[in-house]
Amino acid sequence: ARKAIGVTIGFFGVATAIGLSSLAQFDLRSLGQLAVIGGTISYALAGVWARKTLSHLPPQIAAAGMVTGASLVMIPMAWVVEGPISLALEPRTWVAIGYYAVAATAVAYLLYYRVLQLAGSGNLMLCTLTIAPVAIVLGAVVLEEALPLRAYAGFVLLAIGLIIIDGRLIARLKRP
Repeated sequence: ARKAIGVTIGFFGVATAIGLSSLAQFDLRSLGQLAVIGGTISYALAGVWARKTLSHLPPQIAAAGMVTGASLVMIPMAWVVEGPISLALEPRTWVAIGYYAVAATAVAYLLYYRVLQLAGSGNLMLCTLTIAPVAIVLGAVVLEEALPLRAYAGFVLLAIGLIIIDGRLIARLKRP
């Protein structure tokens, strides 16, 4: 029950930070919105699935398998949807591709499976609640976007939800 309460508070924290009006704008006909929901559900189930099927593997092997499997699915799909891949790209595009291939994908998966191995899927999934606040803060820092008051309120709710889910601080406070 404690974790369900924490997840609910964390969810409302993320929704508050993003803006509750975003929830009112949901449209079942929007493929983009459906893709985000599908990705969210997949991400939520991935930790449990990985713990059950990949926990015996070293993080490097699990990460390599995941990236290879995703590439085998996405490259043909991209070819069908977008057409043949052009290699005549600007240098900054190659840098961006290198960054997201190495840092944002390979290193991220290595960290993902290492945290899964060390802390388990429950603690790994705590990280997913921090994605929206990190994106919001990066938007404010890098793109100089305004950080509205609702974002701070959402961050506080999210932190409370994470503290409840984790439970260690609450247990410490209960000790005499």
